[in-house]
Amino acid sequence: MAVATEYTESELADFGLSAERLPQHIAIIMDGNGRWASSRRLPRIEGHRRGVKSVRLAIRECSRLGIKQLTLYCLSSENWKRPPKELDRLLRLLEQYVVEERSEIMRQGLQFSIIGRREGLGDSVLREIDRTIDLSCDNTGMRLCLAVNYGSRAEIVDAVRDIATDVASGNLATSDIDETCIADHLYTAGMSDPDLVIRTAGEMRISNYLLWQISYAELWVTETCWPDFRKDNLLEALRDYAARDRRFGGLTG
Repeated sequence: MAVATEYTESELADFGLSAERLPQHIAIIMDGNGRWASSRRLPRIEGHRRGVKSVRLAIRECSRLGIKQLTLYCLSSENWKRPPKELDRLLRLLEQYVVEERSEIMRQGLQFSIIGRREGLGDSVLREIDRTIDLSCDNTGMRLCLAVNYGSRAEIVDAVRDIATDVASGNLATSDIDETCIADHLYTAGMSDPDLVIRTAGEMRISNYLLWQISYAELWVTETCWPDFRKDNLLEALRDYAARDRRFGGLTG
């Protein structure tokens, strides 16, 4: 993947877009890997491997579009219900991705981070993740965040526990608990809320993804399975987003 330069205003206009109407933060539920593989009589893991190509494309295009953050739902806390063999392959694929893409993350100047519980991911996976986080911490480009072993309800539970600990220790008064306080205790502390949530494979649900953070996000769903997600799909989502009237509970006109 070559170094990607940002699109010019003229190039954005050719896509039917303008910089001021683009989302700052896109979150994607990358669904349909297994169905894509099954429809082709391939092992499910092949769908996940093919999905990595779509990940690379999405990262490259979002970076070129000037998107500030891209958050990808890689492994949910509910995915532990899957067969152990599939989970083991998914974790190996994640580790392989983090290692193989490290040089490109640095070349593109991306800031790499993850959200989710670390328990169960394995020492080797965490070691490679942490190395990439450390190496990219001073980069100034788009923030690439992977949601790994992530569940929004678990995130909120962890935030409540942390807040309760702060109150019990006398470091926080109950009167100081507000929306900002809660947001500051979530895994996403310091990140902006998503403006746009994209879900592939046609499912009309959120799947326990960033429930607090997407309160006012725009939702866009495509029937395309994630392994087939391409630039045209992303541009279609962005054009649809740009045409929406975002009122945040207020009135316009």
